[in-house]
Amino acid sequence: MPAPRVAVGPYPSDFAVDAVRAGGGEVVDLTDGPDSLVWLDPGDVDGLAAWLGEVPAARWVQLPFAGVERVADAGLLDTDRVWTCAKGAYAEPVAEHALALALAGLRHLPVRVAARSWGIPAGTSLYDQDVTIVGGGGIATSLLEQLAPFRVRATVVRRSADPVPGAAHVVPVDGLRDALSGALVVVLALALTPETTGIIGQPELEAMGESSWLVNVARGRHVDTTALVRALDAGAVGGAALDVTDPEPLPDGHPLWGRANCIITPHTADTIEMVVPLLAARIRTNVERLTAGEPLVGQVDPVAGY
Repeated sequence: MPAPRVAVGPYPSDFAVDAVRAGGGEVVDLTDGPDSLVWLDPGDVDGLAAWLGEVPAARWVQLPFAGVERVADAGLLDTDRVWTCAKGAYAEPVAEHALALALAGLRHLPVRVAARSWGIPAGTSLYDQDVTIVGGGGIATSLLEQLAPFRVRATVVRRSADPVPGAAHVVPVDGLRDALSGALVVVLALALTPETTGIIGQPELEAMGESSWLVNVARGRHVDTTALVRALDAGAVGGAALDVTDPEPLPDGHPLWGRANCIITPHTADTIEMVVPLLAARIRTNVERLTAGEPLVGQVDPVAGY
């Protein structure tokens, strides 16, 4: 196939331009008839819509993040072209962050960091414990690899019950509450869709148990924040470690702040320093594959919305 003619938007970026060229593609302006788009601003959905209006025949669109809910909500996803996102590209650092959050919670590190006296010995080991991961994509796969030395008994909750390497059990979504019961750590690593919005509410938090830690590295809207605050107040769960919140950013003075049983990081499971080389690799790979007529990596299902 001819080398793709790729426009990079909404602004030029050396890493993306270099990645397109390294993959064998030609970087062109929007006015020069591109047949593909690499879009770098996940928040500028209106800008993306305008660009698509300029090149309605574009055969491929690369999006910068794994979560594409804003593009889906705007009704831009279609079956007339191939859409790819960064799903799986940032899996390792995000899984690493999830593991760090889980260990910090189990070992009471927020209390220890703030302590100015010796304190009461306490802590829980992750070894040989039950862990439930909600979501079966790249983050779950990487996290299972990172959890392997801990000999955890891992259960993955996903749309299908197909086996996942490293998971002792895989259950469909209708088995979520049973999968939460007895888990020392519950990690949310799934796409945000209308079906998964609020997937963790009061009944699910009650199913987890008073020693269980909830770790969310997916999207804040997966969790009913009001129900989570109530569960933390009541000691219904051991704690929450959140890289994402609803609302986000979490306002100053919000009830989740300042708790010994709640760790909050400001959506930094994958920082820009981590993202740039990984996104560049995804762009380069997909340009190479498009030229070779091979399936692209990180394809978005326009019907499913992720």
